[in-house]
Amino acid sequence: MTYRVCFVCTGNICRSPMAESVFRARVAEAGLDGLVEVDSAGTGGWHEGDGADPRTAAVLEENGYATGHTARRFQPSWFSRLDLVVALDSGHLGALRRLAPTEQDAQKVRLLRSYDPAAGDDLDVPDPYYGGAEGFEECLEMVEAASAGLLAAVREDVEGQAA
Repeated sequence: MTYRVCFVCTGNICRSPMAESVFRARVAEAGLDGLVEVDSAGTGGWHEGDGADPRTAAVLEENGYATGHTARRFQPSWFSRLDLVVALDSGHLGALRRLAPTEQDAQKVRLLRSYDPAAGDDLDVPDPYYGGAEGFEECLEMVEAASAGLLAAVREDVEGQAA
């Protein structure tokens, strides 16, 4: 059985495609790529059909990550096929939980930085869209820092499904 994870930010051109790319690489490195499916979406549809922001693509490429991406809007009907919905900030968390058709679906939504013990109480990944390259680099650092804990949690869930 495939375990499905979807990362969600606002427009699906900056933070969520970055998280998708980084986590997909971590899943492959862990040998789970046949068991875990990773994708991303936005809470809004402003950028549907667009590629990732060029600054996102540049930071990913500079750090050895894949960059192919097409933006799309998250649909409530997806909850039924997803195991985990990872929000990039508390605004996304609230929006996604409101979209959830059931309480069980709402419980599938988690904040990315909640998987980073060093994050403390600041669990939002700031939106780099209106800033410069340094914001995208900071976003990548936060995503990478949370990916190890997220991978451990997903691995535990995958192994639990197999049992």
